[in-house]
Amino acid sequence: MAIRVLIVDDSVFMRGMLKSAMEGAADIDVIATAMNGNDGLAKIESLKPDVVTLDFEMPGLTGLEVLEHVMKKCPLPVVMVSTKTQKGAKITLEALQLGAVDYVAKPLGEKSATLQSFREDVLNAVRAAAASNRARIGKKEDSVVEAKGFIGGPPNVVVAIGISAGGPATLHKFVPAIPQNFPPIVVTQHMPADFTGPFCKRLNEVAQVTVKEAETGDELRPGTLHLAPGGLHMKIERHIGRLCVALDDGPKVSGFRPSVDVLFTSLAKCAGERVVAVVMTGMGNDGSAGIQLLKEKGAVTLAQDQASSIVYGMPKAAFETGAVDRQVALRDIPTALHDGIDQLAACLR
Repeated sequence: MAIRVLIVDDSVFMRGMLKSAMEGAADIDVIATAMNGNDGLAKIESLKPDVVTLDFEMPGLTGLEVLEHVMKKCPLPVVMVSTKTQKGAKITLEALQLGAVDYVAKPLGEKSATLQSFREDVLNAVRAAAASNRARIGKKEDSVVEAKGFIGGPPNVVVAIGISAGGPATLHKFVPAIPQNFPPIVVTQHMPADFTGPFCKRLNEVAQVTVKEAETGDELRPGTLHLAPGGLHMKIERHIGRLCVALDDGPKVSGFRPSVDVLFTSLAKCAGERVVAVVMTGMGNDGSAGIQLLKEKGAVTLAQDQASSIVYGMPKAAFETGAVDRQVALRDIPTALHDGIDQLAACLR
């Protein structure tokens, strides 16, 4: 059965672009468009779409106001349509915390490659939203158990996280539960280049560890979380006994750049027996190939469970490889990471 989509946007041009992006996809049906927030709320009520695409800047009710209303009255999967600006990134991150499942950035030009990329982004976001766990949408009461700290710290262990759709809101709940003296954490979150900087800044404000956008040459140190910059693969390499970040703009892997598989594969080569890896909420199968390589090298491997995932795609694909030690609820992932680190540390002594 096709995914029934409602487009809410005050721009005739953008309504047309979004509709055009979804036309031809056999699994998606644009059932209606709305020209402003009030019109959108009325059509959400009467048509009960499976997914809504929602613009931010509209006369009358803004996109955020519409989103807040929807999440309070009738939570459903919403994809925000954002501008590639600092303001656009800031508002997008607010929307993701309010309960939006995903977002797409408006194209900056009319080149065929740009429009094709926009079409792919729209289709991926709508499909991820449709596949989302409706019980998690807009849910604020999740509490994540804080991990215990370390005295002296384990020897040169790395925590690696792969995450996608539903990730910003999930990381905002999860990262504050990581204590300041935790081993280094590297995260690949599927996100455009214009958004990772503001996201790091926002996450750093609530975290005990230092959160930064990764740069080539960064050394992995305890108490620091390195997030892959949008549009660049993040690899970890060993230099004179130290683990350091290397970035590149190579081809997409598993459909993405940055790719979780690229991060995991690089760690399997240089530090496999010292890695605790977890695949969290997201659409698709990025991370599945890499986690198999890590498991072969002796890593501890985890995946977020279905009940706590906003989109149970990437964790499911990873688990089905047979290379995941266990599935864990979001609230228990910090503790599971701590236990995994202890397990590796005992083997390394």
